[in-house]
Amino acid sequence: MLLIHVLKCHFSRVPFLFQKGKRSYIRIIISENFVEYCKAKFIGELLAPVAPFDQKSGRETWTVAFAPDGSYFAWSQGHRIVRLVPWSKCITNFSMRKEERINGAGPRRLSRQGSEGTLVPGEPREHTIDCGDIVWGLAFGSSVPEKQSRCVNIEWHRFKFGQDQLLLATGLNNGRIKIWDAYTGKLLLNLMDHTDIVRDLTFAPDGSLVLVSASRDKTLRVWDLKDDGNMVKVLRGHQNWVYCSAFSPDSSVLCSVGAGKAVFLWNMDKYTMIRKLEGHHNDVVSCEFSPDGALLATASYDTRIIVWDPHTGSVLLELGHLFPPPTPIFAGGANDRWVRSVAFCHDGQHIASITDDRLVRFWSIDEKSPQAIASLTNGLCCAFSTDGSVLAAGSRDGSVHFWSCPRSVASLQHLCRMALRRVLTTQQVYTLSIPQCMQDFLAYRSL
Repeated sequence: MLLIHVLKCHFSRVPFLFQKGKRSYIRIIISENFVEYCKAKFIGELLAPVAPFDQKSGRETWTVAFAPDGSYFAWSQGHRIVRLVPWSKCITNFSMRKEERINGAGPRRLSRQGSEGTLVPGEPREHTIDCGDIVWGLAFGSSVPEKQSRCVNIEWHRFKFGQDQLLLATGLNNGRIKIWDAYTGKLLLNLMDHTDIVRDLTFAPDGSLVLVSASRDKTLRVWDLKDDGNMVKVLRGHQNWVYCSAFSPDSSVLCSVGAGKAVFLWNMDKYTMIRKLEGHHNDVVSCEFSPDGALLATASYDTRIIVWDPHTGSVLLELGHLFPPPTPIFAGGANDRWVRSVAFCHDGQHIASITDDRLVRFWSIDEKSPQAIASLTNGLCCAFSTDGSVLAAGSRDGSVHFWSCPRSVASLQHLCRMALRRVLTTQQVYTLSIPQCMQDFLAYRSL
């Protein structure tokens, strides 16, 4: 109720809070901030080592991932190799000093050679893991001991994961999933049930160590790692390849996307399909929920990102990468604006996209045009750091590039909206005894 009261105060006082002179002054400050942040700042890159053998395929960085606690950054740098680097070490190496900028030095690079440095006891250590096959999917998972295994009949387990346990799951070209200890690089589990490439992996964010794998065999499989990797359920419904999946913040809903314009929402308590979202004109390849779970962003080869209301299935916002918007026939074909990846920033305000037109775009949910743009050749995937300050993007040559996310001070209204939407569905919002304009604001209908 306190949050509702704050919103009421803001909605009632906005027209009267600022005098004319003061309002123009605030607008000037906002304008200056926008100018300052309109260009994405390139802060560094991680380079893959040159392979000892000549290979034209298998070099791609298909996925990048940040550990939930911010300790590690991992990426598939091609040729079966996954590299884990302490994220604090990356930030230190990427820090641009004033003298370097004055001297015209370019962004700092962290290559494999000479990157070990001096290890401090107790700090995360860098690992290079040979997974035995091309790596398509990566995901970090951390354990919460209070979350018990769903398989309650089994009293003995081979692995007992502590609260400080950090796991890395890798999805391979041969259909296998390998689970590693991120701190030691030790192989813990080898999951074998898929019959084709494991394209994407995602852990439930509630610490239960429930893992969902998306595969080209047209299925999603649910694994319980606290039950020694037991496969709990096979989710069927996709008629073609499944490219990506994402959990809602409360782990109750799973979104899966794939070939054939498919966007599915699943109830992860009952393992049943909730609904199918329709609106894309081409394969859908990436998806992610907003931090409050009120929005769902999906990226497609049809040149668009669609922002949905997952509770109602309605379209709230479309972010186009080709202007004027293409016809459905053109969007459904081999255009040069395929959107490869989408990521939601943890501030709930920004979205990043990777496209085939060699650009990285930073969007604000309040605007329909990019807030910042950066150049990237052959980009494939992207992810925001845990604090939302940095975007990492992988490319076809096995390297990863980093940019600072555009910064803006979140309004009190937006913070209240996010806090409320973490516990209220859209249907519940419209039952609140508040004005219609506030209901629409809380439901993101004003986008």
